[in-house]
Amino acid sequence: MTDVDVIIVGAGPTGLMLAAELRLAGARPLVLERRPEQGKTPKAHGLSGQILDLLHHRGLLEKVRGLVTDPVPPHRFPFGGVHVDLTRFDEPPLKALSVRQQSLERLLEEHATGLGAEVRRGHEVVGLRQDDVSVTAEVRGPDGAYEVTAPYLVGCDGGRSPVRSMAGIGFPGTTYPEVNRIGQVKIPEGLTVHDNGDIETPELGRIEAGFTRTGSGVFALGSLTPGILFIQTTEDDPGEVDDDVPMTLAELGDSIRRVLGGDVPLGEPVRLSRYQFSARQAERYREGRILLAGDAAHLLPSTGTAINVGMSDSVNLAWKLAAEIQGRAPEGLLDTYHAERHAAGARALLQSRAQVGLRRGHDEAAEALRAVFQELLDDEQAARRLASHVAGTDTRYPMPGSPHALAGMFVPDLALQTDDGTTSVAELLRGARPVLLDLAGRPDLRELAQGRANVHTAKAEDRPADVLLIRPDGYVAWAGDDAEGLRESFATWFGA
Repeated sequence: MTDVDVIIVGAGPTGLMLAAELRLAGARPLVLERRPEQGKTPKAHGLSGQILDLLHHRGLLEKVRGLVTDPVPPHRFPFGGVHVDLTRFDEPPLKALSVRQQSLERLLEEHATGLGAEVRRGHEVVGLRQDDVSVTAEVRGPDGAYEVTAPYLVGCDGGRSPVRSMAGIGFPGTTYPEVNRIGQVKIPEGLTVHDNGDIETPELGRIEAGFTRTGSGVFALGSLTPGILFIQTTEDDPGEVDDDVPMTLAELGDSIRRVLGGDVPLGEPVRLSRYQFSARQAERYREGRILLAGDAAHLLPSTGTAINVGMSDSVNLAWKLAAEIQGRAPEGLLDTYHAERHAAGARALLQSRAQVGLRRGHDEAAEALRAVFQELLDDEQAARRLASHVAGTDTRYPMPGSPHALAGMFVPDLALQTDDGTTSVAELLRGARPVLLDLAGRPDLRELAQGRANVHTAKAEDRPADVLLIRPDGYVAWAGDDAEGLRESFATWFGA
């Protein structure tokens, strides 16, 4: 006898997104979070990449935009000590919103609980056991110890994941001996900010915007919001950083002094945080009835990608897990979670490790490498390709039996004209159900989908294929005009 369908350990963005997606798919999730309340230490401060399109599919993007703290999304993003300029593109290949992680978590929790998910805070999972049919979590809660059982459990409990350890899943990789300290501070009196972003300090004189490298580390300077300076220091330190201990303005000032050899005046802090980079990936994302997602499955040694990859894990996993629990999944469906997302995580690791290689060198050869790399990024095609890699929008999943160029790619958000008016692909995916989109008037193919997908007939100005079969996570399972191919694709992803 099970208490819920899925136990989710961890109430960060990955766990909360998974809870909401499971509810949309008709499953009953329970989220267990060891902290009694949301953490106050600032962590991620932005959302970028493919997850913005996925949030658009669920009707959440405008709510997320309401959380934005900076009025204009940045179109120049750092990449390992250089910058990728996207201001030349009408439609940037990497989109970003400045959103505090705490605000995002509150929104996602409201979304998940509004759909019927339960979130228990102050409930720590201290033990796990599983058999052929279920997983039991031993929990220490505010009122004492108890157990909860479900067919599956997903560890979304961060880079130090107890779930991963208890499941016996290896987490090979590297933790880099450097500490990064970030501050967003108001501009104090006595500090001059020039039009190009440089600053003038009483002790050190003029400091250029961008990266200043010294024998003691790196000082980064920029601004995304009028009146606010973004400052970051990077210093080598072989010790391990405790992310839960709040950083102070004095700690940031001390770090600046060590790196630059003098003081930079700092105004009232808006955000202070510190972190250490690791490049690690779980050997497997599934051990029996225990699965991993988010930082529990992968740690990326660069900013701006972890939440994107983690929440995308959740959207990929939820519909497959629900189908398995509800007895309608074709054989092997759940195994495609590891196959698809482990490969996506490895690709995210590739670009983030490349950033490490670019930024950590301090000699003349490293400076030359960054200069050449920056010059290459002046080419629009190179900038577009790199931005798509960071965004995860170049991810393509293998789709057996569908040779069309769109198969395995994230579906484009086509503007559609129906008998009922205008709509879009994103609007058709609000309910996280498979969608068959007929763009060529094919009643024979629509008939194959009846009862197995939401069927829509529409016209598009630029028709990429006669018919598209779209998975709940927004990826094209099949595209074309062949009835036998469509039948095989349904059998592969949604059962006979």
